[in-house]
Amino acid sequence: MIEATATARYVRTSAQKAGLVLDLIRGKDVNRALATLKFTRKSVADDIAKVLRSAIANAQNKEGFSGDVDRLFVAACYANQGPSAKRVRPAPMGRAFRVLKRTAHLTVEVAERPEPIVPVAATPATAEGEAPKRRARTGAAKKAAAPAKKRAAAKK
Repeated sequence: MIEATATARYVRTSAQKAGLVLDLIRGKDVNRALATLKFTRKSVADDIAKVLRSAIANAQNKEGFSGDVDRLFVAACYANQGPSAKRVRPAPMGRAFRVLKRTAHLTVEVAERPEPIVPVAATPATAEGEAPKRRARTGAAKKAAAPAKKRAAAKK
């Protein structure tokens, strides 16, 4: 299974805001994730889409990739906090307020979905169209089923 990662560092947004958008695409197929990001009304969605496209390209260039982009999905995506730039904003009466201009490191990991395993042959009883045989109830199962039968009889 092929896995690829892409990271954008020092993106000018907070990690918390980026995490809200990353939660929307986690676990989705890459085409669906790109469509979701296109219609998400957050400015960080453009940066995340760029990182996702980069991760897809990294997967395509890896040795052993099957060539089918439709089998890729977003395996993991997260935003780590980057360094904060400290700025000063004037405040009343000669004071100053500190403003933190936050940055984030965005990471997107894509992986290839494994091919579904197809059973070689079905069991003989189900292949002929017969219903599988039911097991006899044990003593504990009979006791648990008895009150349910009484309730059903009482409703009638």
